[in-house]
Amino acid sequence: MYIPQKQIKNIHYLLQPSKVLIIFGARRVGKTTLINKFLEELDRNSKVLFVNGDDIIVRQNLESQSINKLTDFVGEHEFLIIDEAQYIQNIGLNLKLIVDHIPGIKIIATGSSSFELARGLGEPLTGRKYVLKLLPLSQMEISNIEKRHEAEANLESRLIYGSYPECVKMKDNLLRQEYLREIVNSYLFKDILELEGIKYANKLVKLLQLLAFQIGKECSMSELGTQLSMSKNTVERYLDLLEKVFVIYKLTGFSRNLRKEITKNNRYFFYDNGIRNALINNFNPVDIRNDLGQLWENYIFMERIKKNEYSRKSVNSYFWRTYDRSEIDLVEERDGNLFGYEIKWKKSKIKIPGNWKKAYPNASFEVVTQDNYLNFIS
Repeated sequence: MYIPQKQIKNIHYLLQPSKVLIIFGARRVGKTTLINKFLEELDRNSKVLFVNGDDIIVRQNLESQSINKLTDFVGEHEFLIIDEAQYIQNIGLNLKLIVDHIPGIKIIATGSSSFELARGLGEPLTGRKYVLKLLPLSQMEISNIEKRHEAEANLESRLIYGSYPECVKMKDNLLRQEYLREIVNSYLFKDILELEGIKYANKLVKLLQLLAFQIGKECSMSELGTQLSMSKNTVERYLDLLEKVFVIYKLTGFSRNLRKEITKNNRYFFYDNGIRNALINNFNPVDIRNDLGQLWENYIFMERIKKNEYSRKSVNSYFWRTYDRSEIDLVEERDGNLFGYEIKWKKSKIKIPGNWKKAYPNASFEVVTQDNYLNFIS
């Protein structure tokens, strides 16, 4: 069963002649499926060269920096699609040569890790590229195969097992658990270990486990370092790498007017609830958990990020907190306006923080609960 992916529409829109479209995303979120579905929608007479960066022959050609060799490799094809492009050295420079010397060529390059592919893209493709992110399935996409009452019935599953495509399609919870453990054990750190030369994953796992219990809370690099017997700089480096392979998402603090607004520390969320729960080996149902609020906040926050990403909206996301403990879970800045959102599992009366209302009188404020969350995320 194929669940229609929102980014297909954006591929059609952004894939332009003499441009490179970069698609980043974690492993197993459906990048190859996305490309194959896009190809199915092309005219049958389109000339497509679809290659994989894992192939040594492909790498030899696309690392050559020889105009003649590159043009011979592409030939008469209208489309060049490179899967796993992060394994190709100097990919940015070589793609620039192709774009500059083969008029009208349309190129898609996918990568399971943004840091290595971006490092090879950088300056060579300035003004020649567009970027898309592919994340675990969004409720926007799942709603294509679910009615509203089905989405509400499946909410607990999303909170526990997340939204990786295979997990969404599976019906057996034990198989979902095995699948998520396999991702954590075999795929989650693969790019970091291979491309960054980090020898052991145990420190990465312990760091993520600490973050898993601090969702929605500010994280101190020094405290994390002390708990892990690591330097603050090493913690920061690991967090940066984990962001770039789409395991965690960093949310910074918002401040514009008040001295007492907190911006020094960041909050971290997991791109997928299922991965978070696999890391701490907790797949218990929601009615016996003590972290339901964290699961709910992580789920709503990431679904909102997906919605904004796939809708191509220009949105800056933050949290807001003051030293006297006034706070708002999510603040969005878009079109010159501020929107504050408090994320709560159960409906309750929540007043707008006085400091927020005073400092930003034109900002809106809304509480997101089980009663209205579907409109918020899909």
